[in-house]
Amino acid sequence: MTPLRCSLFFSLCLTLSVSAETGARPNIMVFIVDDMGVMDSSVPFLTDEKGQARRYPLNDFYRTPGMERLADRGIRFSQFYAMSVCSPTRISIMTGQNAARHRATNWINPRQNNAGSNGPESWNWAGLRKGEVTLPGLLRGKGYRTIHVGKAHFGPAGREGSEPLNLGFSVNVGGAAFGAPGSYYGEKKYGHGTRRSHNAVPHLEKYHGSGTFLTEALTIEAKRCVTEAVAAKEPFFLHLSHYAVHAPFESDPRFAPHYRESGKSKNAQAFATLIEGMDKSLGDMLDHFEKLGIAEETLVLFLGDNGSDAPLGHQHEVACSAPLRGKKGAHYEGGIRVPFIAAWARPGASNSFQRILRIPSGAVQQQVASVTDLFPTLLELTGVAVPDGHVVDGLRLQTLLTGRADRERPERFLMHYPHGRHRSNYFTTWRDGDWKLIFHALPEEPTTGGRIQFKDGRYELFNLKADPFESTNLAKENPAELSRMVRGLAGALAEHGALYPVGSDGRQIRPVPAGP
Repeated sequence: MTPLRCSLFFSLCLTLSVSAETGARPNIMVFIVDDMGVMDSSVPFLTDEKGQARRYPLNDFYRTPGMERLADRGIRFSQFYAMSVCSPTRISIMTGQNAARHRATNWINPRQNNAGSNGPESWNWAGLRKGEVTLPGLLRGKGYRTIHVGKAHFGPAGREGSEPLNLGFSVNVGGAAFGAPGSYYGEKKYGHGTRRSHNAVPHLEKYHGSGTFLTEALTIEAKRCVTEAVAAKEPFFLHLSHYAVHAPFESDPRFAPHYRESGKSKNAQAFATLIEGMDKSLGDMLDHFEKLGIAEETLVLFLGDNGSDAPLGHQHEVACSAPLRGKKGAHYEGGIRVPFIAAWARPGASNSFQRILRIPSGAVQQQVASVTDLFPTLLELTGVAVPDGHVVDGLRLQTLLTGRADRERPERFLMHYPHGRHRSNYFTTWRDGDWKLIFHALPEEPTTGGRIQFKDGRYELFNLKADPFESTNLAKENPAELSRMVRGLAGALAEHGALYPVGSDGRQIRPVPAGP
């Protein structure tokens, strides 16, 4: 038995034995923030040559004491990946599958199929369906109260995926087909009765007409749902999924004074208030777990769903995710690198659950991981088996969460986007070790001002160890490495059963080996 399999077997046996003896399981909160990139925080995630967290100017612009508190209690990841747009990531968390496999490869337009002019017609626009294997469904089957609060965006209007109650959640507050709120303001009824009523957040009528900001209303509801679960003596899985910090960039008045002298634009200041409001929600939830006496038995996983959408610059430049290049929707690191922190809400070495999963305080993990890994990690922690026939692309994080290196774990990530009409078009990125390949399947349209975005051709190749900020395309000068990476990408896409964009002649456009 290999060390990895032995560790997996031992950990799983210990988990099951604890559950069998006590009849108890840990509580879980997945706290997910919309459009929050790795640099949108006062917590530094990027590291220097020695593996130490390094601050950059954006870390001094944002104020996130709740995240600082959580990071001090647990471990943050410097290279954690998500899909570059929201619905693919969210469905990957629910299923443990890469978007290339579950085929919801674009954000889901709630009202019309948005495959793009050359996108695959058979992509999974319908999103998740009732009866599919999902993380909340499996946990609910083992006695968890599964609570969804906030943004869902798992399927379009009128389809089963638009309602989280169809997908394994026992409670839904605020979740619907759309991804952006009609408004953050209670005075505007969160969009009801406005020109954005098609995105009006449901289930929050009690706050209509009040001064309660949307982020705060969702936090109050999450605390209520958790309180009810604890009173019923049921373990809970809370999927607290904030609409923040997605546009519209409406300023949270509670935090606006903190940014008035920043020199940033009005929208950038509003974005920062959304970040700080989200962070207050995190701190409030940690406080609530303490109040209920469940902090030591509650695991918190904090993450963003795609790269930053801060209104600070063009999506392919070094701006909103500086020093990283790119933003939400882009193929560069700023579009796919997101914050990830894991911690017990309060560390307690003697707690039975924390003896199973010992998360060090204030640690930084540099190995590559991604959103697909949450599914197998949480199932192992709770002693829940993956159903036969359900393919899981993610890998368990148990070793990485203890702060150790996992030498048998491949350093790979696949992001496949066979669609157009959304920032970067028709691209696939493939991370393998220190190398990253970007495949541009179709010529990019000129942007405003006539600039052509991808003048270097169909492939971009970067060595992220030597060039972490993707400044030098090595595709032409390193044909051997390019060829190896293209073969790896083609193999990964085939293994996942990926769909491809279609050219004007009807051919599927796939990566093909280049160079020797």
